Amino acid sequence: MAISFNTEKLKKPPLSYSIVKKWLKLVIKDFGKITGDITFIFCKDSYLIDINKKFLNHDYFTDIITFDYCDRNIISGDIFISLDRVLENSELFDVLFNDELLRVIIHGVLHLLGYTDATDMEKQIMSEQETKFILMFKFLENGCIE
Repeated sequence: MAISFNTEKLKKPPLSYSIVKKWLKLVIKDFGKITGDITFIFCKDSYLIDINKKFLNHDYFTDIITFDYCDRNIISGDIFISLDRVLENSELFDVLFNDELLRVIIHGVLHLLGYTDATDMEKQIMSEQETKFILMFKFLENGCIE
């Protein structure tokens, strides 16, 4: 079982992938679940909108699409992330690109863990969880937790 990071016709964003993998495994373990196969695919808007149209019948840009392949307690899925959207959102919300990318990464994993964001209340809960786990990442990155 593995967490992997791939790209679709672009360069992989600069992240400490070993720390990201450790972080995501800790998050999943925190929920009492087991890490299965999770694949992140970084792509452009044009690639992700084609997936959005083909599989979800949605004709709009999005920063992330998560395909859930979880089986009971084993968390698995494919998570497509538009780096174009991440960049635009980082500028819009005046945050660092990598911080916005981490937010989108954990957002996808939270979907695999059962969180939804269809209502305002669900969006608020999702946002709180994202913030909590990004803080965990920062602690890991700085060697404060192992």
